Amino acid sequence: MTDYEIRGRGGRGHNNRKRRFRDDDDFDHRPQRRRYEEPLPVKIRKQLLSIAESPLNRTEEDVKSIAKTIAEHYEDEELRSNFVDLALQLIVEQPFKIPFIAAIVLTCNAQKPEIATELLPRAADLASEHIEAGSWREVKLVLRFLACLEGIFEGEGMLPLLDELFSRAVELQTASDEDALGLELVKIILLTIPYVLSSSATHLEKEASSLLEKTDIIASTPHTLEARVNPYPGSGSLDAREPTSIISLLQKQLQAESNQGWELACIPRPWKTQPEDGVDPLASATKHPFPPIIIPDTLNPGQKLLFPELFFSVYADQDVETVPPTTNIASSLLRDSLIDTINILNFNRNAVARFLIDVDCYFSPHTFVKRATQFDRLKEVAGDRSTWKPEDVVVDAVFSQLFQLPMPEHKLVYYHSVLTETCKVAPAAIAPSLGRAIRYLYKHVDAMDMELEYRFMDWFAHHLSNFGFTWKWTEWVEDVELADLHPKKAFMSGALEKEVRLSFANRIRQTLPAPYQVFIPESKDNEVPEFKYNNAATPFADEGKQIMTLLRKKAPKEEVDAEIELVLNAIQEKAATAGIADPLLPSTDAFVTSICYIGSKSLSHVLSRIEYCKDRLLALGPSSPAARRQIITSVMEYWKDQPGVGVNIIDKLLNYTILTPMSVIEWVLVEHKDNGAILAQSHIYEMVSTTVFKVTNRIRQIVATRDQPGLQPEQVKMLQDTLDRERADQTNMFGVIEEALLAFATGSNEEVTDAEDGTEKDKGMVRSWAQRWLTVFRRKLAVEEAVVGEHTAAPVQALENGS
Repeated sequence: MTDYEIRGRGGRGHNNRKRRFRDDDDFDHRPQRRRYEEPLPVKIRKQLLSIAESPLNRTEEDVKSIAKTIAEHYEDEELRSNFVDLALQLIVEQPFKIPFIAAIVLTCNAQKPEIATELLPRAADLASEHIEAGSWREVKLVLRFLACLEGIFEGEGMLPLLDELFSRAVELQTASDEDALGLELVKIILLTIPYVLSSSATHLEKEASSLLEKTDIIASTPHTLEARVNPYPGSGSLDAREPTSIISLLQKQLQAESNQGWELACIPRPWKTQPEDGVDPLASATKHPFPPIIIPDTLNPGQKLLFPELFFSVYADQDVETVPPTTNIASSLLRDSLIDTINILNFNRNAVARFLIDVDCYFSPHTFVKRATQFDRLKEVAGDRSTWKPEDVVVDAVFSQLFQLPMPEHKLVYYHSVLTETCKVAPAAIAPSLGRAIRYLYKHVDAMDMELEYRFMDWFAHHLSNFGFTWKWTEWVEDVELADLHPKKAFMSGALEKEVRLSFANRIRQTLPAPYQVFIPESKDNEVPEFKYNNAATPFADEGKQIMTLLRKKAPKEEVDAEIELVLNAIQEKAATAGIADPLLPSTDAFVTSICYIGSKSLSHVLSRIEYCKDRLLALGPSSPAARRQIITSVMEYWKDQPGVGVNIIDKLLNYTILTPMSVIEWVLVEHKDNGAILAQSHIYEMVSTTVFKVTNRIRQIVATRDQPGLQPEQVKMLQDTLDRERADQTNMFGVIEEALLAFATGSNEEVTDAEDGTEKDKGMVRSWAQRWLTVFRRKLAVEEAVVGEHTAAPVQALENGS
């Protein structure tokens, strides 16, 4: 007590009297912070945006709660307007949520039909706008939303619309065997039917089966371009696989589902709840006429290039099914929603990763096993329960886009980043799935389309760079002894080369077992390659050092140029005296090698030197095509231990027009073929592929510029003349590629035929590589003809008509 009294006496700022006075008060008069309640429109918006995202919430209860709030406050114009706008936005931006948005509308309609009366015409107008614009993915998603609402439509609902779309598809297919828009329409129809039949509507099975019988005509007929986009053409008849188109797969799956009573088990039905008092409110809800959707006489194919889509999976031959089999409609429905989510939300890879990880929230319960279930434990799953791993389904979908032929919708690096982000969000779940995918792809790399092999190589190196370059290389150690021309050995060599480009040689060497050290020799440790003219035994060594010194000299450019000219002339005189057929080649070699050596510190250094010497380099080509090709030889020889850097410099020289695309093609396939061994080198394919892309992309840019409205006739004619000239050069370029590769593929190339050091097996592998190259570049030519060919004559005809 004494202590208490001592402590309670004043001192150190204590004021017991004040505290007692406050405690004795009946009420606390201190001001209270006002409790903030969100406005109802904001609250509904948040609930709508997060619908079905949490596995902890009962989505059916969320649907009922949101619908009840909207119906009770229908007179709130802001709430009503926000709901309609956001619902229509979500269905084309977040496809996973379409059945849940539709369930809210269905539930609202049972309580307040005016909501559906306002929303349905807006949805129909949205579909009409996308049809007119040729945005067929958005058309599919809006129709999916309307299909989920089939239960509130009078009569046959949307089935007559699907019939009309099929009629248009028949017209397009009849007009051209190579038409792809007709296939897209049939695909939309087939992907819409399951949602119609899983809706609250009943007794539509007969009409759906009748529509399926019609679509079979188009879906079961192979498209003429399918062989061009086959991901596994094989390096021989035993490895080749019959391509399976998405549309034919859908047709077979729906026919099988029809025979099983249209179970459609994976599609969620959030509108299905336990009826109160035994009465289903949806059964007695108001019916609405199906809103009219305008389909113009001439359909717009849209900006996206349409080609036959083939099914691709990296989990095709496992002991246990971790993804839906191709006989199950779930494989197509899951894949379609995943692909749309990935491609629509390309502006935010983090959001995409989160959606993909939560994929099991958006489909029926028990569609997947528990997340991160180990593969070995799937065999313990009892009875008929699903063994589908959500991570495998996700990874499979991303790889299907990364390996889409002829090209994916977005840049390849976007799909790299999606896989990286998903692995970072859920490493324990995604990493094992990626490991099995990598093993599958490597196992079949020799039968894979060559362009896809290099996409795999790029992704593999890029992905490892994000995770410490760690991989179980010991699994493939036996393949180190394969021949250099074997596709698996070439893959390992190319992947490690790309890893070095993303890091340092010594860093990568430390991550590899001993047998792999041969892929990264010590010479790769030199960040600045040696200047060969420092060796007195090198021909023209003194002159080479003089040029290098002059290029570093800080003096007026005119003075330096004059001195370099004297040295180059001296080299040419010595070369002519020595009997060298083209004296311009050694002088060009000395000049370009000096530029490479001075610019070896960084890309900006070499670009600065190229800019400084641009006029002299530009003058070489017209004077001697061989000297122009010598520029490539000098660059690639200087960077022989880091060929990726050399390829990058060649790309910049093409931009400066110092090199021409034809000079690069001739250097690779005519002048430096190395008995065909050059075809197995990844940096060589990169060089040729980049060069071809520059040519084809320039033509597309010219077409796009020419077709802009408002140009004068003389401007259109100038652009058309340029286009004709560029297309002629493109045809010539592809002709040289075809001729050179055909000689390798048929074994008629004299260099390969007469080679004494190559075994018959090596020659066979050269022929196989040549065939793979041919497949790739024939496809590229076919794509350009399909894209540009049909647009070529139209402006000319317009000019002739006087427009």
